[in-house]
Amino acid sequence: MQALKSTFTLPEQIVQELATFSEELGEKKSHIVAEALSQYFDTLDLQIALKRSQEIHEGKVSTISLEEVKKELGL
Repeated sequence: MQALKSTFTLPEQIVQELATFSEELGEKKSHIVAEALSQYFDTLDLQIALKRSQEIHEGKVSTISLEEVKKELGL
């Protein structure tokens, strides 16, 4: 995977903790941030799935059956 540079503003305490973990583990700070975000994105995926499930349950959105999707796509 290609690595891209980004600039972020973070609270001082988080930057200090990141530096501490980086030194203790012998890992680059960018590696620790990438791993942390990857794990957090899994949490966000779950939150979105639960939100969508709730919206379906409340009737705010509807679903389409597999048969309808196949028909629409000509499968």
